[in-house]
Amino acid sequence: MRLFTLLACLSVLLLAATCRPDARTSSQFQQLERTWLHAQEEDQGDVWVYRPNTYSFPPSRGRTGFSFDHNGLFTQYDIAPTDGLEGRKGSWKPESGRIIRISLDDKRDPDYTLEIVSLEKEVLKVRRVQ
Repeated sequence: MRLFTLLACLSVLLLAATCRPDARTSSQFQQLERTWLHAQEEDQGDVWVYRPNTYSFPPSRGRTGFSFDHNGLFTQYDIAPTDGLEGRKGSWKPESGRIIRISLDDKRDPDYTLEIVSLEKEVLKVRRVQ
């Protein structure tokens, strides 16, 4: 009976270990969890550059952006008719490696995917994948 209990506990521990997310991927996505605004003057071809909303941006005629929350909530910020920002709620989830799927609740636009080209503390570079 003791051997059976020991084997059962060991099996549960092994199963739990296989369910843990990859620490590298998990930490990468944790770095996303903030509000990012588009630094369009830094874009490089099809790679869009975003900086934290606390960054000291040069003057512009408005900036779009998005916010990633740890529980999969997503807010896309578009320029509102009054030149402010309009938040559109949705969700995000990692698909594989560096790919993220975005789905907006209002369905005005189809779901889309972003490839993380690079992610550092103060700069996020993404490419929209069709």
